[in-house]
Amino acid sequence: MKSKKSWKEKLHDTKDLPKVVPLEGKMREKWGEGTLAIPSPLEVNELMKHVPKGKLVTINILREAIARKHNADVGCPITTGISAWIAAHAAEEERTEGKKRITPWWRTLKEGGVLNPKFPGGIQRQMELLEAEGFEIVPKGKKNFKVANFEKYLIKL
Repeated sequence: MKSKKSWKEKLHDTKDLPKVVPLEGKMREKWGEGTLAIPSPLEVNELMKHVPKGKLVTINILREAIARKHNADVGCPITTGISAWIAAHAAEEERTEGKKRITPWWRTLKEGGVLNPKFPGGIQRQMELLEAEGFEIVPKGKKNFKVANFEKYLIKL
């Protein structure tokens, strides 16, 4: 029987990524002609590692950095989001193993400064970690939360 991969194993599983492909189908309808950069989880993790305390990044900023790095027109929204999710869980796996310096995944937000319910511990855990760094968290709608004035904390990668 095959054992389930750990988050760290998933982080290091490149699946032949990164790669750049032509935009096709629905993505071409949305963004037009051009190319799409599909990142590996490790590549997204490296970007997330460079977000210092007191600063934030969004998935779209990660996508823009990936597109620039690969001279592509667009960074893949799906793969970037999944890779950030894998990086966050791999970091928490490292924390449970006693590692002190992990990828600060909680500083990565969804568009609009919204907290990510798919990150380890859900919105509650991300909220706790952000508040511990001095960020104010406010409601956004009925189920979501965001960092107040998040725009002034964003960095460009």
